[in-house]
Amino acid sequence: APSALGRVDVTEDEHVVTVVADMPGMDERGIDVSLSGSLLTLTGEKKHESEKRDGDYYRSERAFGAFRRVIQLPCEVDPERVDATFKNGVLTVTLHKSAAAQAQRHKIAIKAG
Repeated sequence: APSALGRVDVTEDEHVVTVVADMPGMDERGIDVSLSGSLLTLTGEKKHESEKRDGDYYRSERAFGAFRRVIQLPCEVDPERVDATFKNGVLTVTLHKSAAAQAQRHKIAIKAG
């Protein structure tokens, strides 16, 4: 069975870290998202069943694709402010940066040479 987890992209801006994961053929009920410090863990299981009957011959196939991916986030995030949505086989997790992580970001003024 093909892996149930495709590409995972992590992007960030001043306020949030966004994790986008391709999960073709998955159902949101089979996905688990957990956060521990700055580690985001995605786990899931894909179940595929097919039945074929040909006269007296009967065949049943079951394919299971399980995955576990641990993602190191680029900074500290607020565990109370995490949103996860699943649409068209794509999981999007939006994590708001902690106040400390936002305060650490200093914009450097660029002077003309």
